[in-house]
Parts: sequence; structure tokens; C-alpha cells
Amino acid sequence: MNQLDQLKTMTTVVADTGDFESIAAYKPQDATTNPSLLYKAAQIPGYRHLLEDALAYGQAKGGDSDEQTRWIMDKLAVNFGQEILNIVPGRVSTEIDARLSFDTEGTIARAERLVELYREIGVDPSTRVLFKIASTWEGIQAAAELERSGIHCNLTLLFSFPQAVACADAGVTLISPFVGRILDWYKAAEHVEGYPADEDPGVLSVRRIFNYYKRHGYDTVVMGASFRNRDEILALAGCDYLTISPALLDELSGLEGPVARKLDAAAARAMDIERVNFDEKAFRWGLNEVAMATEKLAEGIRLFTADTHKLEAFARETESGA
Repeated sequence: MNQLDQLKTMTTVVADTGDFESIAAYKPQDATTNPSLLYKAAQIPGYRHLLEDALAYGQAKGGDSDEQTRWIMDKLAVNFGQEILNIVPGRVSTEIDARLSFDTEGTIARAERLVELYREIGVDPSTRVLFKIASTWEGIQAAAELERSGIHCNLTLLFSFPQAVACADAGVTLISPFVGRILDWYKAAEHVEGYPADEDPGVLSVRRIFNYYKRHGYDTVVMGASFRNRDEILALAGCDYLTISPALLDELSGLEGPVARKLDAAAARAMDIERVNFDEKAFRWGLNEVAMATEKLAEGIRLFTADTHKLEAFARETESGA
């Protein structure tokens, strides 16, 4: 078996893309999207009908221009989600607007609206959709409430142990620790070209979270995300899930050689790891103490927001040119 096929025997592989052809080619279990991926995908001529349908839906809903735009963006996300669910057997992750990252009630309301949009097209979101929410304190509280009502969440932009612990204690379905962005920060801060895979700061962060979760019996799924190279992926073989870009999926599928398990739930359960908890004050202090996590969380929210603005502008240009 090639390295991708071997990886699939110990880890659930998820495609990190909005491109349907790539998803079909690599046959992942699930797929994830975000505003950056949707912005790129929406510009592909073959997907134009999804945007046109969203534009018509927003116009039919009425309201002022801002409200119509929100409907268009939500419908577009659901349209892409539906197409992806026609390909993957599992779930798709649909992002909640990053501008709501510090708004608990706003996040809940937006997720509930997306749930209704999925139900309108015959998709059961309780079994087929995860709603992606930034791992701010407010986002985690929103996810806790949504999970209690049967709406499952993927907590994204996760860079630190306090975020991971708070997510698990909130009962979220899945977290997405960002391996590559952690690596980016440390390379810049320490003025190095890189690290061996077993010393990569992003890899070490995910291993710590995985072992903590398994030691203390949490059901929350750990899905490593945002990889910069193949070695990071292989260094996390055995993680619950890994979401991987088409370029790295292609690289793994073209390589032979053994893939060794690096993470093992049974071994983690025997580890001596103290249980901790974070209330709001401890969470904010713990996050503040990790400069990398503080900076990358804020940066990630800004970048997703910027791409949301680009997608909205592209939609309006398409609408005016129609």
C-alpha cells in the first residue's frame, strides 16, 4: 500500500478542500471547508451554478442588502456542503462566520439558521454536518449550547492546551488543532528553517492533546489540521482524524514505504497525566501566556474574515454582472 492507504488504516483521513474533483479522487471519509477554500472554489466556472442558486435564494429572502448577503453566504456554504456530501460517506464541516467569534448568541443563531438550510435540502445535520467555530471562549460556550441541542461542532483555530481542555469539557464533537500555523510561528520566532518531525512544535501540541484526551476518557475527536509537509502528517499517524490538502494527499498517495503508528489511545490511557480545568479567567490567562496561540488565533480570525469579505464582494460582482 502507498503511504496514504497505510495512513487510512489507523487514522480517519479528511479532505481539506472545497474542490469536488479532489475529494472524489482521494476518497476521504469527511471533508472540511472554510471561507478561504470557498472563495477559491466559488471562482471555478464549474461551480458557478452553486453561487447563482445562492444569489437567487438571498434575493428571494428579501431584507436589506446586508441581510440578503448573509443569506447568500449561508446558502452558498450549504450548497457546497451538499455537493461534498454527495461524494463523502461521512460529514462535512461548514464554517460559522468568523466575525461572530466573540459573539456567543450570534454564533448559536447562525448555526441554527444553517441547520434549517440543510434540512430544507433534505440533509440531516445531526449526522452529516459539523459546524466550525473559532476556539475563543465565546465560541466554546456557543458550541457547548449547540451540542446540548444536538448540533455538532468542530472547534477550529485551536493552538493551545487551554483551548483543547475547554473544548473537551464543553463536550464538543471535534477539535482542529492547527499544526502548520504553529510551526510557522516558531520558525519565525526562533529564526530556524524547520524542525525534525518529532520535534515540530505543532506535532508536539497535537500529541499532548491526544494523550490527555485519551488518558481522561474524553469523546472529543482530535483532528490535526493545517499541515505544511508530509512529515508532520506521518508524525501524527494514529491520531483520530487528520484533514489534509489535495497537494499533500497526492504526495502521500505517490509514496511507498512503511508508515508507523505514532499515537496510540491504549498507551495514552496508561500515562500519568494530571487532569486540569479552565474556567473563563483561567482560560483567558492560559491563552494569554502562550504568545503563539494568542497571535495565531487573532490572525486566523482576521484572515477568515478577510476571505469572507472577498467572497461577499465576488458574489455581489457576479450578481451585478448577471
